[in-house]
Amino acid sequence: MSRLAAAATSPLSRRGFLVASAATGIVFGFSRVVAAIDPAVPGSIPAPTTGPSFDPTIWFGIDGDGLVTVNIIRAEMGQHVGTALARILADELEADWDKVRIVHVDSDPKWGLMVTGGSWSVWQTFPVFSQAGAAGRIALIEAGAKLMGTSPAACTARNGAVHAGGRSVSYGDIARSGAVARQFTADELGKLPVKPIAERRLIGKPVHGLDIDAKTNGTALYGIDAKVPGMVYARPKLPPTRNGSKVVSVDDSAAKKIPGYLRFLILDDPSNTIPGWVMVIATSTYAAIKATDALNVVWSGGTGIDVSEAMLQDHARALVAKPDGGIELDIVNATSAPAFDAAAATTIEQVYTTGTVLHFQLEPLNALAFEKDGVFEIHTGNQWQSLILPTLAKALGVPETKVVLRTYLLGGGFGRRLNGDYTIPAALATKALGKPVKMILTREDDARFDSVRSPSVQRLRMEFDGSGTIRAMEHHACAGWPTQVIAGPTLLAKTKAGGQYDPFAISGADHWYDVGHQKVRAVANDLANATFRPGWLRSVGPGWTNWALESFIDEAAHHSKQDPVAFRLKLLTGAGRNAGSAPNAIGGALRQAEVVRRAAAKAGWGATLSPGTGMGIATSFGQERDMPTWVACVARVAVDRKTGIVTVEKLTIVTDAGTIVDPDSALAQVQGGALWGLSMALHEGTEFVAGQVRDTNLDTYTPVRIADVPVMDISFVESAYVPVGIGEPATTVVGPAIGNAIFAATGARLRHIPITPAAVLAALGGGDRAGSQPAG
Repeated sequence: MSRLAAAATSPLSRRGFLVASAATGIVFGFSRVVAAIDPAVPGSIPAPTTGPSFDPTIWFGIDGDGLVTVNIIRAEMGQHVGTALARILADELEADWDKVRIVHVDSDPKWGLMVTGGSWSVWQTFPVFSQAGAAGRIALIEAGAKLMGTSPAACTARNGAVHAGGRSVSYGDIARSGAVARQFTADELGKLPVKPIAERRLIGKPVHGLDIDAKTNGTALYGIDAKVPGMVYARPKLPPTRNGSKVVSVDDSAAKKIPGYLRFLILDDPSNTIPGWVMVIATSTYAAIKATDALNVVWSGGTGIDVSEAMLQDHARALVAKPDGGIELDIVNATSAPAFDAAAATTIEQVYTTGTVLHFQLEPLNALAFEKDGVFEIHTGNQWQSLILPTLAKALGVPETKVVLRTYLLGGGFGRRLNGDYTIPAALATKALGKPVKMILTREDDARFDSVRSPSVQRLRMEFDGSGTIRAMEHHACAGWPTQVIAGPTLLAKTKAGGQYDPFAISGADHWYDVGHQKVRAVANDLANATFRPGWLRSVGPGWTNWALESFIDEAAHHSKQDPVAFRLKLLTGAGRNAGSAPNAIGGALRQAEVVRRAAAKAGWGATLSPGTGMGIATSFGQERDMPTWVACVARVAVDRKTGIVTVEKLTIVTDAGTIVDPDSALAQVQGGALWGLSMALHEGTEFVAGQVRDTNLDTYTPVRIADVPVMDISFVESAYVPVGIGEPATTVVGPAIGNAIFAATGARLRHIPITPAAVLAALGGGDRAGSQPAG
């Protein structure tokens, strides 16, 4: 497990659990959080009947009406994470689902690491909330038995009440009685009997989403909706480079002609997150937009002002070519054979590239900031509160305890809001002005300020012996490292030799195929790191590593004159290091082989297709070896040889994510991930020109449109295993499946994404038809 994933595991799962009656109902919490519950202390127990609390101290509670309030530390950005997590707890608690509600809590140290990404939310929370729900159920049964004058063994809990001998007492009545007092040690908590799978009533079942009504009737609040009395509006004038720019002069004579313009601020940022920013202040968003356009600013300096996409790619190629650069991952090989023997029968080697990708989430970046009672409040949607809080404190020159992030829904995140850099300018502006500041970026600002998915260059090599058996394989990947740049070196993964690397720039390359001696090397593109802030984008490293890996495995299959499905199944033996382990990876590569079989069968692999049409397959284990989600995709495409246009006719996807907690959400996330994978493969992408992204709006940056959405056949393997991630894995398999399908249809091999019609025509036009496509 990566250092970042390990850090994200909730420490609360290792502590004791307390259940007790209080003035407002029953409170449930881990002992460190509620070590001293005192109803007389304001804020120590939220009042469940008055709406969400901004400073909760407990995981969940039940009020006198039986209303169960579940506190959610994960960000909601369309994946319905609150519903998924609440149903885990409510199922074990035997709650009445109609009386369950969720509260997305604000930042507070008691919650531990607050982060929503990596497809971790359900995986990390499942054991914690299962134990919490079980503890609550046991405590309620004991209290209910006492009220009914019977033994706990004679009682059962069901649908928000405790039942015994034809009588029952509701959870609300138990809460009002004040009869609950139960302490569980950490050891007891770990041994609590959770319900058998057959008795689950909410997990994996159809239920009404707890946030659907608010999202559809307009009452849901997003960051862009935040407002307070007396606030002013702001928009930044962005410098020509992300790093190192300095303001030389500002002329606001033209801006003063805009009605509503108030002033400008040159932001002084001690955290160095937004160097060279000038903030325009106005009485409305419209006035701020117009005045910013009219403001004339001269900057000096700046890192990467002349950098182009070609420079980034060429630099990455040079770094990959250096044998002594980068960090080699620790891999326990199944064979002691030396890596790459000059006397080998055959060797194949290819280079794969990917272009720069923008997040382009629906809601542009925004933040409302103000100071209240000595505490700076930042109202916004954010995916990683724990990461940005120390930076905010540094920028403001205050202790971290004097900053709080108020939680709002996210109008799309996809990794962009893991980087909370957009909170800094609003915070600095409110400190300078002494009044609330609401900053909203335009779409163009958002694109220019994006933490883009870095372009990448990868070189893969495979060696075969005389019998055609694979002896060795190498995978070298070079890209910008988001964790290194944004999160800092302390969260980088470490090798046994002491090397550090960004797991989110190499995950996926350490695959589950049996390939003899295996070497994986991660290389940081220092030019990318200096030019922009490489960001986490849905699936992160596997978004490019799996493009290369699954394209290369397909090439290896054809090199060996084997069917691509049969070739993969031959390598997914589940032997040695690929056998898998408990609790998350039971079955190992054999489960990956199963999704390959199912996807191929469902897609009709091997059927005769019309000319110009082909099928391609790709598979993946998702994000990390310690949390594998097995997924396979078969893409059927049609290629127009005259125009080079590729039409994806159908995607067949099979996923094994263990226990599926929220079926509707799981289906939606696989659909969304698959369509983004298609979009990045064929439709979207930008490039750097003079240190800036070329495309800043949807007139030139063209994600997949509704008319391009193919038929999608999506299914899940029914499983009782640990629930793992579902939000990102499908993103990683669609691109290589499409590339492999194009080869099956035409014999042309494309090794760069996005795959443009021009690139297809060039590949069809002769020459080296298997040659690499130009970057950018």
